[in-house]
Parts: sequence; structure tokens; C-alpha cells
Amino acid sequence: MINREGLEYLVGLGEGKKIIIETEQGVFTTRNLTRVKAPRASVLGVSTLTGFVDYIKANIDKLQGELLIQVKSHGEVNLYSTLNSDKEREEYIRAEAILPNNIHYDYFLDTEKFNIMLQSSFVNVGDREILLKYTGLIRDEAVKSTGDDGVSQSVTVKTGVATVGQAIVPNPVSLAPYRTFPEVEQPSSKFIFRMQEGPRAAIYEADGGAWRNEAMNNIKAYLTENLEGLENIKIIS
Repeated sequence: MINREGLEYLVGLGEGKKIIIETEQGVFTTRNLTRVKAPRASVLGVSTLTGFVDYIKANIDKLQGELLIQVKSHGEVNLYSTLNSDKEREEYIRAEAILPNNIHYDYFLDTEKFNIMLQSSFVNVGDREILLKYTGLIRDEAVKSTGDDGVSQSVTVKTGVATVGQAIVPNPVSLAPYRTFPEVEQPSSKFIFRMQEGPRAAIYEADGGAWRNEAMNNIKAYLTENLEGLENIKIIS
């Protein structure tokens, strides 16, 4: 059994050896070293921009120096420190929007579910009311294609108490789903509106995702206005 003196002797033998060895094949080390990094705070999570701003203004954690806010996406915002000695940023708080989970794109729904989706998860702007009217008045008859452009459709709708008539389905339509934080304006964008027998309806995004940039700009504008006067904070998106 090795006693304390024996262990100290063995350690002493190792201390005299070279740790770095240079060879023709490169530089090698005789030991595996792990650098001890500076401690980092756990990230605080909130779901609103209001909570994000309140945290910064209250400065509960006594944050000092320059701070960086990154609008990472239409549904996420982060607060970072500057680079530390390890060339890493410390993240203090993250805001992640709670968004509706009943919005379905590229998927046909029966008109009742489609109607509920429009009323519960879309802002009352643009062509929402027009689509609600069509899905509420359409008869359970065949949806016809009309014209030679491959785009237009006509459907049979109720035009009175006991009469029916043909109507052209609007296309494209402008809608504003709830897609970002509730504190900022929801961006409107173009959608392709289609119908099938059943009757069933569907919408397809048609703006190439440009609404995301608009949403991020809206978030940045909100933060800039509500954090005015705090010179140590920079905002990027």
C-alpha cells in the first residue's frame, strides 16, 4: 500500500517531464489539459416582449457594461453580454412567443374548421371577412375550375334565402395570422386560397417568407421605443 510520502514522490517524478514535445510530425502534449471556463448564468425564459423589457429595466441581476439584444426570429429574442475572456457570450434572458397551434397551411380543412381557424388565429384585417363569407355560404356541391389560367375557381353559394348562384373564389388573398409576439403588429402577407368538394378549403403561403423580415423589424422597433434612453444596449435583427 502506497503512503502519502510515496504518492508525493511519484507526483514529483512527473513534474520534471516535458509537457510539450516538438517533432517533425508536429507539436504534441504528454498530458490532456482542460481549460476551466468562467461560470455562466442560467437563461431566464419569458414568453412576451413586455416581460423581456421589464427584466432589462428592473436590472434585478445588476448587469453592467454593454449588452446586445438579438432579434433572432419572428418568435425569439435574446439578451447577451459582450464577449468574455473565453470569447463567448453570456445569455441572460430569452423571450419565445407562444403562437397558435391550430393554423394549418397547405392542408385542406372542412369549412367549419377552416372558419374557426380564421376567427381564432387571424387578425381581422385584409380578406379575412371575405373568406369567412365564402366558407359560410358555400353549398355542398362541386367546386369548378373556370378559365384557362389554372388559377381561378368558381363555387356555388347562397345568394338569398332560397336562391343560389355562382361566385368566383378570390385569389390571392391578404391575411394576417398570429405569427409573432402579441405586442407588435402582425404582418400581412399573400396567400393562395383553394377549395375542393366536401366542401373543403386551404390556404398556401405566397410571399416567400417575406413576412418574417417584417415581423423582426416590428419587434426591433418595439424594443427600440421601449428601451429608449438605455445607452448601453444595442439591438440587431
